[in-house]
Amino acid sequence: MADFFKLVHNENLKIYLRVRTWIMLGLLAVITAGIPMLISLVSDQVSVWDGIALTTLFTFFLNTTFTVIVAADSVAGEFTWGTIKLLLIRPWTRSKILLSKYISVILFSLLGTIILILMVTLSSWLMLSKDAPAGSVPLFSDPLSYVTLNFLYSYIALFVTMAFAFMLSAVFRSSALAIGLSLFMMFTKTVYNSIGLFNTDRFAWTQYVLFTHMDLKKYLDMPPGTVSSGLTFSLTVLAAYYVVFIAIAWVVFIKRDVST
Repeated sequence: MADFFKLVHNENLKIYLRVRTWIMLGLLAVITAGIPMLISLVSDQVSVWDGIALTTLFTFFLNTTFTVIVAADSVAGEFTWGTIKLLLIRPWTRSKILLSKYISVILFSLLGTIILILMVTLSSWLMLSKDAPAGSVPLFSDPLSYVTLNFLYSYIALFVTMAFAFMLSAVFRSSALAIGLSLFMMFTKTVYNSIGLFNTDRFAWTQYVLFTHMDLKKYLDMPPGTVSSGLTFSLTVLAAYYVVFIAIAWVVFIKRDVST
């Protein structure tokens, strides 16, 4: 077990010894703190809760993008730099190597999310009105619960997107391709949900499409008693896709011939 923790530590070093990692985390912190400040300059009647909700909408997309970059480079980077053979000759199984990489990516996503939550909460609390009504929060919902679930649902979407990028990194050996396809999925999801590309009532098969369930925040605006079945089904579909993504990454990485 101690050897495995050392392996995870080595993978973390590969992430945090790079200048780009700290640039991404710095940008995330500055932008997240800056948006509530800009909102306060426009109006002094925006509530803390509205500021958190609005800022989270943008900065979680940024957080997901940065996590995708790290995930996409995790495995593919070893092939790009030619260090994969040096990694595989060490006394660890391929499964442990891949697991350590995946854990390090998860830890990065959690760090980015924690920074985001702390900065948006602190900045909104200091800069925005505590007395103004929370217009973005439904009347039947408690603001604190609404914001907390908003963070949770946003992270679930990030988690699935991260798994997709990690799979592409293991399958294609190309960081650029993995990042490009993952970002394409993120933009496609946004467009898909914005214009309602396919009506699930008209096309039954679309209820199994990944994009249909990536936006879990829609359930926050539903009255109590109408959420349970839809949310459970969405989480089940996302879990199924997640298992497929991780299984493909594991099988390809374990079976792949790296002699060339």
